[in-house]
Amino acid sequence: MGRPPLSAISTATPERILDAARIEFAAAGFAQAKLADIAATAGITRPSLLYHFDSKEALYAATVARCFDGLARALAAQVTATGPFVDRLRATMQSYLAFVESEPEVARIVLRELVAGTGPGADILMNQVAPLVDLVERFIRMQGRGVVRGDVPLRAAILQIATDGLVRAAAGPLRVPLWGAEDHAQKLAELLLLEEEYR
Repeated sequence: MGRPPLSAISTATPERILDAARIEFAAAGFAQAKLADIAATAGITRPSLLYHFDSKEALYAATVARCFDGLARALAAQVTATGPFVDRLRATMQSYLAFVESEPEVARIVLRELVAGTGPGADILMNQVAPLVDLVERFIRMQGRGVVRGDVPLRAAILQIATDGLVRAAAGPLRVPLWGAEDHAQKLAELLLLEEEYR
């Protein structure tokens, strides 16, 4: 396969590789994904891919890190914003849900890693996901007193909301038959987290 003409390339090569890798890793998983397929999707050769990322593991780590960098920025912006706590909490939940909806490949990658429990993605998830959960939990604990329900284990509730969003986003054509056409994620999150007078 020849390299695409320079005029046809609108995105830098590493970015094209990461875009292609996200799609391939989501579809096939780390073990089954092939560097040659990722390179072909990116419009380059396998040796060219290896020039930018020296191994499949390095490419996978960069792919996952890139995915979560965007989410981390969005969540940090919401939890550090000014305004009433409930509005910021809703905006935080909306940012997360919008992220997973717009990145179904990321949702599939994360779910594959959670189910596998081991492998190259386990450390990446621990280093990328756990700090995000910590950030949201700390925000809610510090600023949600009297607003957030005290009878619900907070971290478990956060992970329940996050997991539901991931599964819905990754479900593809099964989404509407399983969850219905209307999206109730925000309402369910509020029922789970907020005292009745703040819902």
